[in-house]
Amino acid sequence: PDLDPYWYQGKAEISTYDLQQVRYGAVHPGELTLIFVTEDFLTDKQVKNDRYQNPNSTKVLKTNQLRRFTTGVYDYSVMSSVFTPVKRNEEAYTLKVTTSAQDWCGQSFSQLNYDDGQQYRWQWNSNFEVEGDRSGEVQADLIEDEILNLIRMGGAPTLPRGNIDVLPPLEALLLNHLPVEPVPATAQVAEYAGDPIEGTTDLMTYTIAYPSLGRELAITFERESPYRLERIRTQEKSRG
Repeated sequence: PDLDPYWYQGKAEISTYDLQQVRYGAVHPGELTLIFVTEDFLTDKQVKNDRYQNPNSTKVLKTNQLRRFTTGVYDYSVMSSVFTPVKRNEEAYTLKVTTSAQDWCGQSFSQLNYDDGQQYRWQWNSNFEVEGDRSGEVQADLIEDEILNLIRMGGAPTLPRGNIDVLPPLEALLLNHLPVEPVPATAQVAEYAGDPIEGTTDLMTYTIAYPSLGRELAITFERESPYRLERIRTQEKSRG
């Protein structure tokens, strides 16, 4: 229920990673930036509490994830923001996720909002005809977008395991033009068994596999608080 004091210093943690992004059947270099910070968040309006006049406020851990890469023709910029309450024993669901993607074809934007009824409201704005401007509702299952926050809050004990339904990340849904719906997946936590990562010891890896999508996510992180992220790997079928 309580975060490590690490998160209450009035600062944001900023990390940058080398990115290898698959797009159009090839691997393209780029950069991934992760920004973690705690802030007060209004549960009714689902925006940052700036004026402190609304009592409907809770503390969240926010992730801003920004990836930039070029395919040799297009420049891509994809950004996601995830707002997860820190009191998981009282507020079990991430409250909001937003993702935008910009490339030389145009812009796309998606958003999830938890409506307090065990479902998310979603909206989708795209420059592609097949997607257009849409909205709807989806069952409130685990969201892949929130997993980084769950790890940073409590490490391995916070992570769902076994056969579960997971909503793939909005970024993957946008880039691959997939429907907004949970997908059956299998999740597990194990000790890290890959190549040595310089300067690190005692690592864990969380893996989620989506058989129907041909997608797998593996996140390697420190076993102890503040559970820093060392490596994020995604494998999936190329859809363009």
